[in-house]
Amino acid sequence: MKMRSLFAVATTAGFALYATLASADEAAIRKNLAERLASLPKVDEITKSPMSGLYEVRVNGNDIFYTDADGNFLIQGNLIDTKQMRNLTEERIEKLTAVDFDKLPLKDAFTIVRGNGKRKVAVFEDPNCGYCKRFERDLQTVSNVTVYMFLYPILGQDSTEKSKAIWCAKDKGKAWQDWMVREVALPAGASCDTSPLARNVEFGKKHKITGTPTLLFADGARVPGAISAAQVEKFLSEPKTQ
Repeated sequence: MKMRSLFAVATTAGFALYATLASADEAAIRKNLAERLASLPKVDEITKSPMSGLYEVRVNGNDIFYTDADGNFLIQGNLIDTKQMRNLTEERIEKLTAVDFDKLPLKDAFTIVRGNGKRKVAVFEDPNCGYCKRFERDLQTVSNVTVYMFLYPILGQDSTEKSKAIWCAKDKGKAWQDWMVREVALPAGASCDTSPLARNVEFGKKHKITGTPTLLFADGARVPGAISAAQVEKFLSEPKTQ
């Protein structure tokens, strides 16, 4: 199911798919859920869902639940539009976790430039990720691109140590490619400020980057998992339509 905007205006009614609630209705749902489910995180927002009588409850920034008008029931799962064959919950989460490429914290990444570097992609990778190593070998054949490499050590403490060695290397890009592509040992002994690594992990959690590699393209496209060089070329050359 492809992502489509959940905030597109409905053609028949002229209202957004997700509408705001009257303050009294929202207050009642908040009150009942808080009193009955102490373990439920603080509710960020409650809105009407596209399904009549069903309300979206958003917590932790981008976790989605559903409830009735009185907060008597709480549902965790996917809301599917069977007419259009769309996973509305998945689309909603993708919208909430979308990353504006122009607002990426590029200071916490290093760059690898090939050719004229005009095309851009950001990649989140763990140095111990086997799929990432395969992806990096394929990526060597993609030209005229700037790769913003975000070290994303989520596979264990050793991933953190390897990421520190790469981040503190004199030439980060060379150290990274030596390790990932050429199986050359990482440089040892260097030390520096490695706080960007922790910030990358926090950024990833916020935007639900749960695996490596994860690719973010300048047009907003997001691809979880290793893809071929040909697929990378397609994303770089054929920006998605909004």
